[in-house]
Amino acid sequence: MNRYSAFGLLRNALSYNRNWRAAWRSAEPKKSYDAIIVGGGGHGLATAYYLARDHGIRNVAVLEKGWIGGGNTGRNTTIVRSNYLWTESSLLYEKSMKLWEGLSQDQNYNVMISQRGVYNLGHSLQDMRDIERRVNANRLNGIDAEVVSTADLGKAIPYLNTSPDARYPILGASLQRRAGVARHDAVAWGFARAADALGVDIIEQCEVTGIDVRGGKAVGVQTSRGPIASDRIGVVVAGHASVLAKMADLRLPIESHPLQAFVSEPIKPVLDTVVMSGAVHGYISQSDKGELVIGAGIDAYNGYGQRGSFHIIEHTMQAIIELFPVFSRVRMLRLWGGIVDVCPDACPIVSKTPVEGLYFNCGWGTGGFKSTPGSGWVFAHTMAHDEPHALNAPFSLDRFATGALIDEHGAAAVAH
Repeated sequence: MNRYSAFGLLRNALSYNRNWRAAWRSAEPKKSYDAIIVGGGGHGLATAYYLARDHGIRNVAVLEKGWIGGGNTGRNTTIVRSNYLWTESSLLYEKSMKLWEGLSQDQNYNVMISQRGVYNLGHSLQDMRDIERRVNANRLNGIDAEVVSTADLGKAIPYLNTSPDARYPILGASLQRRAGVARHDAVAWGFARAADALGVDIIEQCEVTGIDVRGGKAVGVQTSRGPIASDRIGVVVAGHASVLAKMADLRLPIESHPLQAFVSEPIKPVLDTVVMSGAVHGYISQSDKGELVIGAGIDAYNGYGQRGSFHIIEHTMQAIIELFPVFSRVRMLRLWGGIVDVCPDACPIVSKTPVEGLYFNCGWGTGGFKSTPGSGWVFAHTMAHDEPHALNAPFSLDRFATGALIDEHGAAAVAH
């Protein structure tokens, strides 16, 4: 009988997954690889996939100290967008956005992208000037963007408090209609399955404890499962990049901070888009399960704990109730925390390093999830050719010495 028949579906449902086909192999580490990717989150898996698919480098290992997608990939609020201010950032995120739009078809795996639009609210004349500037900059770079009036916001989002008597009156917003959300764990699983199908070894429960450097060249890594040799090593470990860099005697201009998010109890559909406010400092969407997905800013203190401070919870709830008073009686269901690496200019490092054969992809701050496919695509190019792609060339490590920073604090005004 066809395994996809009703009987086959029932049999697999009652087997408690014992009869399910594994999405990827549980590989044992080999002694050496042509390339090693440290970090089995979305960015690392995407890098391995594009190395194998686009550059023919298939003898690749992805080393993950925990389980696939157990870090920041599964600890975010799933927003995808490309409406950044500066050309360098917007083009890189737009590359990612275009990859998002075809990712399910490319991998034959549904990442559940929902292009429901993202609104960035303006609450002052200066906010609106900044919004108009960013919208015009986006359009010049071929990215969809528009300015929306308060009246149109009221029609599109009926429960949003657009009253002129609000504490922070809403004067308008920017809107990127192609933006939206995707399913975070499906992204990790899709890239893992696709990379595995191309021959990539995905090795979980394998912590990197050292990076071997000889004569200024990377030659391998030390792991909890023994040494592994490679002269091409890409490090993609959001939150712990500085720890890995220290193993190679490098110091990165990065701070690590906890970042919290929350979901409410499920309610009926009331919000079919994403609403963000940098001034009130909160953002919200509604998941397919009916939960309100809520977040705000990073905790000010440095740390590697996947938790946060209570005052962040309190502040975030105040912001959301300011924007949506109707949600004041909705109960919170759970919260979680991730760890974000933040660079001084709120932009990432996707770069070669002074150690030959060692590459770092880090510092995405609050923009990590949305950049997943584009980040992997340009990092794979950088590792394959030992030179950056034009899209990530501005995000080299040496910009902190030359002063060619790309200040995106405005476009990343609220964590998401």
